Amino acid sequence: MNDIIQGIAIYALPVIFAITIHEAAHGYVAKYFGDPTAEKAGRISLNPLRHIDPFGTILLPLMLFLASKLLMGSGLLFGWAKPVPVDFNQLRQPKKDMLWVAAAGPGVNLLMAFFWAMVIKFGISVPDGIYAKPMILMGIAGIEINVILMVLNLLPIPPLDGGRIAVSLLPNKLAWKFAQIEPYGFAILLILLFSGGLSVILWPLITMTKQMLVVLFGLYI
Repeated sequence: MNDIIQGIAIYALPVIFAITIHEAAHGYVAKYFGDPTAEKAGRISLNPLRHIDPFGTILLPLMLFLASKLLMGSGLLFGWAKPVPVDFNQLRQPKKDMLWVAAAGPGVNLLMAFFWAMVIKFGISVPDGIYAKPMILMGIAGIEINVILMVLNLLPIPPLDGGRIAVSLLPNKLAWKFAQIEPYGFAILLILLFSGGLSVILWPLITMTKQMLVVLFGLYI
């Protein structure tokens, strides 16, 4: 039980900020390219309370973490925040600018992974004490959740960010046809998740990204 409580304490902050800042980034970039919808809704904010979905941000990740910790001995995390409202038609160049709005979320997850890597680096460098180990563990959790969110959201399945990036890059006729997948995107994701296909696709990319961070920041613990 103590391990579970410690795990929740370590993962809580990285999970909340990974999910909420991801959403805020979409709103900020949409505003930059001409769509004020998120700003009017008060969603361009670093206040997590403006982005938290009670089920997707708190309840589901907590249930998954507890279940996987009890059954497998390792914490599994998955969740989402309230989607930031974006009206792509208000963007100055909707099809072109969609790419940057969509890429903003995974982009900030990568930046946050860099931040947590620096936290680990600092934790390694300080003398052993009561703060060093929690700092390192929270940094590991921060990298884990941000890399997973980044790679997952870059899958080319509408309405994931990768799907919107694909729509932006494809020629108009193909983009329109590809965008028709969006109503079925969540179902496709669930099928991949429960069939095991999602882990086959994601895990090599997640592992490669984490290894890159280890090498880049010299995180040899």
